Amino acid sequence: MRQIKRFAALLLMLSVILTIFGGCDFVGTDSGEADTVLGNGSSVLRIISGSENAELEPILEEFAKQENIRIEMTYQGSLDIMRLLGEEEIPYDAVWPASSLWLTVGDTEHRVKHAESISITPVVFGIRKSLAEELGFVGREVSVNDLLEAIQSGELRFCMTSATQSNSGASAYIGFLYALLGNPEVITEEDLQSESLKAQMKELLSGVDRSSGSSDWLKDMFLEGDYDAMVNYECLIIQANRELEARGEEALYTVYPYDGLSIADSPLGYVDKGDDKQEELFLKLQEYLLSGETQNEIQRTGRRSGYTGVSGENKDVFRSGWGLQPDRVLSPIKMPASDVLFECLNLYQTDFRKPSLTVYCLDYSGSMSGTGNEQLVQAMEQLLIQENAQKNFLQASENEVNILIPFNDGVINTYTAEGNGGELEALYDKVKNQDVGGGTDMYTAAVRGIEMLKEYDLSKYTPAIILLTDGQSGGSLYDFEDAYEELGTEVPVFSIMFGDADETQLEELAQYTNARVFDGRENLTEAFRSVKGYN
Repeated sequence: MRQIKRFAALLLMLSVILTIFGGCDFVGTDSGEADTVLGNGSSVLRIISGSENAELEPILEEFAKQENIRIEMTYQGSLDIMRLLGEEEIPYDAVWPASSLWLTVGDTEHRVKHAESISITPVVFGIRKSLAEELGFVGREVSVNDLLEAIQSGELRFCMTSATQSNSGASAYIGFLYALLGNPEVITEEDLQSESLKAQMKELLSGVDRSSGSSDWLKDMFLEGDYDAMVNYECLIIQANRELEARGEEALYTVYPYDGLSIADSPLGYVDKGDDKQEELFLKLQEYLLSGETQNEIQRTGRRSGYTGVSGENKDVFRSGWGLQPDRVLSPIKMPASDVLFECLNLYQTDFRKPSLTVYCLDYSGSMSGTGNEQLVQAMEQLLIQENAQKNFLQASENEVNILIPFNDGVINTYTAEGNGGELEALYDKVKNQDVGGGTDMYTAAVRGIEMLKEYDLSKYTPAIILLTDGQSGGSLYDFEDAYEELGTEVPVFSIMFGDADETQLEELAQYTNARVFDGRENLTEAFRSVKGYN
């Protein structure tokens, strides 16, 4: 197994090198720059979008060439887009979240206009077909309670995005709430106080194997791991099945929980800043995307253009052998009012979800002195001080565990805080008062983190190691691999690049543990907030 993963890491390194020298238009990730640039004209249309729309880039590029413009796509979670809409300055011309819900809740100043749904896709379960057959889910309607019973019996575990960071996770979660409450006309704050609801929701979310802050990355993670099921958009289940089929592997069977089905309606809206030329350009793009020809192309990607089915020529995309139902009439649930929605999200974070077990391996080498250390302290303040964390729905639960491992050329010390009270905020004092100096050995710190994880029953937590470093590391990757194999369970090692960190070393760790690398060089606080959304 270790040899296979090392070979995979070498392939990843090669692909990174080829990308760098291959003239690819991919610009950056999590850095404040556009993630993808389409076209090369002088006029620019800047769009902030949910990650699921990356699949539509060829369609957008065709428009950019046709109009001789440049489209800059930046991908963030729909909840990030909601927060952005509340800020004084919005540095984009258009917003494209997964659901109209986030425009309604976020655009309190009514700066977004011309919002139109570009496509729709339901949030569904994709379950390995053989398991779906064992569970009796093939060829019949399945309820949320059916899924809950399979989880309670230990037969079903699944991957899902965080309900407080991604629309697919939030939508699925709200659907679960409706179903478990007996499908009221609308959820109220009184409904959320039910002890029965709390018990059932905790049991349901205990089935989550891995979490993610991004729907598109969840799909990629699923394809690289050994999992039985995931909750995601129907269109991303189709993409995953295409990949699984190409690899000769078992496909996912699509299950539509009929009493808790939520829909992503993908609205594209213009951010009005009084620029008539930009508005005209936006409206041209929107007209292009809503044209019959382009809508047909969009359906070929696995998205729908209406609630009553897909066109006859595209039914081959929605294959019945994969459990897909192209003729299904979709009846979305009614989303709760804003104040109730926020209470739902707070309860998910603090009461309902499986608690996090997070190991922070933080670089205190000499090169972090000054600005680097100041930014590190500021970033951790947003996570450990609960008043700050709550603003981004990242607050801890009473059963959460946080471990701090400051390191330089060795492990400096280890600190553990359990729960969401004084212990956790005292951890911030350790971060703030730790001296800086010495060399850099991130591998020794990561190994110590793995050793500390062995003290816990990881099945009861969503575990992760978050590693920050600003330099090329000494130490041995092989020592880390040995410790990781001995752990015997998959724990992602998310890395945050800072300063002159060696991206190759960090990508090796991410590849080996089915995780990802975040770029903290532009905004370290934002990078920490983003990575924390993955566990």
